[in-house]
Amino acid sequence: MRRKAIRRRRFVALGTTAALLGVLVGALVASGAFDHALQELTLPLRHEDVIRQQADEKGVDAALIAAVIYSESKFRDQTSSAGARGLMQITPEAADTIARNSEATSFELNDLGDPEINIRYGTFLLAELLERYDGDEAAALSAYNAGPGNADKWGGSGLTVEEIPFPETRAYVEEVLEKRDEYRREYASELGYGNLP
Repeated sequence: MRRKAIRRRRFVALGTTAALLGVLVGALVASGAFDHALQELTLPLRHEDVIRQQADEKGVDAALIAAVIYSESKFRDQTSSAGARGLMQITPEAADTIARNSEATSFELNDLGDPEINIRYGTFLLAELLERYDGDEAAALSAYNAGPGNADKWGGSGLTVEEIPFPETRAYVEEVLEKRDEYRREYASELGYGNLP
C-alpha cells in the first residue's frame, strides 16, 4: 500500500513538472524568445554595428561579411592551426600587409583578438579581393580561403563555384554564399537593409 502511495506521489509530481515545463515552453514560443534563442544557435550575429560600419566604409555587403565570419569562426574568437586569428581568421602575415596598406597607426598580433580590428582587417581584405576579381564573389571568396594564387589559377574573375577544384574551398564558398542569403533574410534590419520581403 505504501509503495502505491509513493508511486502515486511521484506520478503526480512528474505530471505537475511536465505541465509547468509545457506552460514555460509555450510562453517562450509565444514571446518569440525561443525563436531568438534557436536563431542564435543556428545563425548567430554579433558585432552588427561594426559589420554595418565596415560594410558602409569599404563598400562590401554586410551580409557577406557576416557570412564570412560565420564560416570562419561561428562568431567565436579563435586561432586556427595555421595561426589565423579572430572572427575573420586573419593570418599574422595578412594582418601585417593590411596594416601597411590601410595606413593603420600601429598593429600588434594580439590586436587580431579585438573583434572591431579583426572585422576591419577582414573586410579590408574582402574588399581588396572583390576589387581584384571585378566583384566576382566566388573568386574573391576562393582567394580568401585558398589564396589569390589559387583563385587566379582557377580562372580569376568569372570563376564559378562549380569550377573550384579544391572540395574544401568549393564547400567554403557554397556555405558563405548560402549564409549570406540567410543573413540578408533573417537579419535585414540589424545589418542595415531595412525590412526586406
